[in-house]
Amino acid sequence: MGSMNRVYCGVPVTDRNAALEWFAVFFGRPADEVVGDEALWAISDTAWIFVAERDRAGGALITIEVTGLDDVLARLAARGIGHEPVETYDNGVRHVVVLDPDGNSLSLAEAPRGDSTSQRDG
Repeated sequence: MGSMNRVYCGVPVTDRNAALEWFAVFFGRPADEVVGDEALWAISDTAWIFVAERDRAGGALITIEVTGLDDVLARLAARGIGHEPVETYDNGVRHVVVLDPDGNSLSLAEAPRGDSTSQRDG
C-alpha cells in the first residue's frame, strides 16, 4: 500500500524574476532550491511552496501555519508587503490574507497559544 509523504504547492506567476524577489521577502530568504523554471521554498520537512511562470497566474490559495503572526506581519510591512485585516475565528485561530503581485492568496494562520492546527488526535 502506498502513502503520501510530501506536499508541493505551486504558485503560478506572470513574472518569474519579480516573483523571486517578492517571495524572498515573504519567506525572509532566497529560494532554497531552483529546479528548472521552478524556485522552491521549504516550509517544513515535508512541505514546499514553489513559484513558476505560467499563463494562469493568480489563482493559488495557500494557507501557512505560523507562530508569531504579528512579528511576521511587521517584517512584511517593513519591506512593503501589506495584508488584509487579521480575523480571529471562533476557535481562536488568527488568520490573514496576503496577496502577491499576481493576486495569489498566501494566507497566514496562527493557532492559539498551547494549540496547533497541525496536531491531530489519534
